[in-house]
Amino acid sequence: MYGDEATVRRILTGLGDTWAVVGLSSNRGRAAWGVAQVLQRFGKRIVPVHPKAETVHGERGYASLADIPFTVDVVDVFVNAGLAGAVADEAVSKGAGAVWFQLGVVDEAAYERTRAAGLEMVMDRCPAIEIPRLTL
Repeated sequence: MYGDEATVRRILTGLGDTWAVVGLSSNRGRAAWGVAQVLQRFGKRIVPVHPKAETVHGERGYASLADIPFTVDVVDVFVNAGLAGAVADEAVSKGAGAVWFQLGVVDEAAYERTRAAGLEMVMDRCPAIEIPRLTL
């Protein structure tokens, strides 16, 4: 497993409340849309990151992590595993505290690189499932 319970808890409760959600668009049929809504309900500020740079859930979107003009605490990745490693590398460059790969997204090399850079990381789990389990 890539992200034990203590790591999940630290990311969800201790790293800060600004979450860049990579792959988040205004498409309500995509998982990212619903997960971002749950994160907001639990007090997280979401930052949509998508090539279209759309405003989603009232938050301005950006085309890339590099375009965000402020610090993000967690980078939540909703892209396929073939693209996720590059996003994790961008999160390291951006100075994020953690990277979260969604259900089905696994890249062991990216996990090792990200952890070696000092970031917390979880793969193949969903914060919208994990956060309600915690007593926040």
